[in-house]
Amino acid sequence: MTHFKQYKQMKKTIILSLITIVAVMISSGCGNKKSDNMTKAIDPANMDLNYKPGNDFYRYVNGGWMAANPIPPEYSQYGAFNVLFDQNQKKLKALVDEVSKDKYAEKGSVNQQIRDFYNSGMDTTGINKLGLEAIRGELDAIENLKTKKEIQHHIARMQQEGIYPLFYFFADADQKNSSMEIANFYQGGLGLPDVEYYRGTDDHIKQIREAYKNYVARMFVLSGEDEKTAKKDAEKIMQIETSLAGISKTRTERRDAEKNYYKTGLRGLTEISPSFDWEGYFAALGLPEPGDINLSQKDFIAGISPLMEKYSVDDWKVYLKWNQLNSSANYLSDDFVDEHFDFYGKTLSGQQELKPRWKRVMNATSSGLGEAIGQLYVEKYFPPESKKRMIVLVENLRKSFAGRIKNLEWMSDDTKKQALAKLDAITVKIGYPDKWKDYSKLVITPDNYLQNVRNAHKLEFERNLAKIGKPVDKTEWGMTPQTVNAYYNPTNNEIVFPAGILQPPFFNADADDAVNYGAIGVVIGHEMTHGFDDQGRKYDKDGNMNDWWTDEDARRFEERTKILGKQYDSYTLLDSLHVNGEMTMGENIADLGGLNIAYDAYQMALNGKNPETIDGFTGNQRFFLGYAQVWRQNIRDKELMRRLKEDVHSPGEARVNVPVFNLDVFLQAFDISENDRLYIPVEERAYIW
Repeated sequence: MTHFKQYKQMKKTIILSLITIVAVMISSGCGNKKSDNMTKAIDPANMDLNYKPGNDFYRYVNGGWMAANPIPPEYSQYGAFNVLFDQNQKKLKALVDEVSKDKYAEKGSVNQQIRDFYNSGMDTTGINKLGLEAIRGELDAIENLKTKKEIQHHIARMQQEGIYPLFYFFADADQKNSSMEIANFYQGGLGLPDVEYYRGTDDHIKQIREAYKNYVARMFVLSGEDEKTAKKDAEKIMQIETSLAGISKTRTERRDAEKNYYKTGLRGLTEISPSFDWEGYFAALGLPEPGDINLSQKDFIAGISPLMEKYSVDDWKVYLKWNQLNSSANYLSDDFVDEHFDFYGKTLSGQQELKPRWKRVMNATSSGLGEAIGQLYVEKYFPPESKKRMIVLVENLRKSFAGRIKNLEWMSDDTKKQALAKLDAITVKIGYPDKWKDYSKLVITPDNYLQNVRNAHKLEFERNLAKIGKPVDKTEWGMTPQTVNAYYNPTNNEIVFPAGILQPPFFNADADDAVNYGAIGVVIGHEMTHGFDDQGRKYDKDGNMNDWWTDEDARRFEERTKILGKQYDSYTLLDSLHVNGEMTMGENIADLGGLNIAYDAYQMALNGKNPETIDGFTGNQRFFLGYAQVWRQNIRDKELMRRLKEDVHSPGEARVNVPVFNLDVFLQAFDISENDRLYIPVEERAYIW
């Protein structure tokens, strides 16, 4: 995924990572089907019964699997999601291999584009021979810049090719007029993953900063600088990026939708940040009349102006060179790839080995030709009946959610009416888009991997830029069909499930309904709840940021979310680290809501019948076992430490061990009492949706 897509979706969507979705209608009766090759939906071998459910439900369910599945060297974490991702990679590889057999594919055809993009990335001999020359022209262009205005105009040209110094620029729906696309700015410009890495004072953060400076210096040496100059330039990069971090909002602050919306125009932008030639910047983009502009972080854009004055032209040239080097590293010769991995893979996440080259090139090809590959992927791996079944299942969960809203004791009838209208208006997208993107203008050659990546970035940038000032295309997707993920988009009020996630191993067609509702059902309920979490609730049924709550209902909602936040704040990992309950609030609300909604849907599906006990576990127990095993994983300490600072999702362990203890039915199912470590007293439980 490109930087542009990553940061556009930070603004536009609330993504549920590491999820399990399945294209099957549980209520159709498939839940009790048996087969000769049945794989147990709940395998006791994956459990560790030495743990009491009330002391560590996560390891009670997953301890056996964790012991039997150590993390492979190429991963920083390894779990059920990674298994699915690897299987999907192999499917994509088979597709590309098949396409590559077409040696006489017409130039400009999808087959030619896919074949040559992938093969150019696998041509390590050619890439290593080209070395730094692949970006020599770009580095020379930066060196020839003479003024700060030229620096600012060159930033626009870099952004067109997928490199984003200082900030991100993209089209997105107007948060308060969601039917129209407008220009958006979003803070950026940092080489470290988050502002906290520049501000933190603990020893671990200091070590990472020092390692980052050393990495920057080594990359400058590879670019041809002597060691003394490289170290000096690395210090300058750290100074500039620390200054940018000083005017940046934290990840938690960026979650507040209302505080990250400030609409202005070109004149207002110039007044806010006068030392940046915005008119020249937009001209360089090819957008001389940008119209309405949203400054997602107004103070950051304002802060760029004094920084442009503070640092010299030569300083900014060093900064642009660094952005060019760092963003291009993975597509250059092995020495650049290895240095990039040494810091971002080993130092930050604890990975021991690079992923095989074919996987890395496959990711780039799948990103650059997303829906072109997606169309082939859907034709081969996603049968139409799966889409139909998934739609019906989503409607079952929608009905369950509606019932819960109607029965809320803390919400007034007026707000309930609005909530039900929003729930009813949620659009569901399953599998793949109804219309496909056109890649006919994309030039792909067999002998220049980096240029192919640039060309793909440029096409997507131009496609995105063309949206500004036009109506939102509600049929467009924010993910490719082959993506192993899903999301909720508040401005479209939609939930989206790509085909890539709608497959095993997470769904077992031979399983009982309890397990399936605990896995797939909770995930669908999770996505729906995102429309009603602490930020999603601020958007109305049409996707506009609009306060449709009564003041009293909003107060009651926030009281309940604070209870949930405290639970996560107090959850400890690696002896002394804690989850950030505020930063992860949206995902935590969605997990808790998904559990409640799916459990009610499961009870509706039983229709008064008593489910059979399987392997000694009741239906209610198997519902929660099914949920917990979705999040099984092993994770390296460095990766866990990194995610606690950066990820808006709580770690898998906390996603299991916190929300379930708020449900009375869970406590009853496993006979959990106040003597158990994770027991939550009634008065301290979170009852939200």
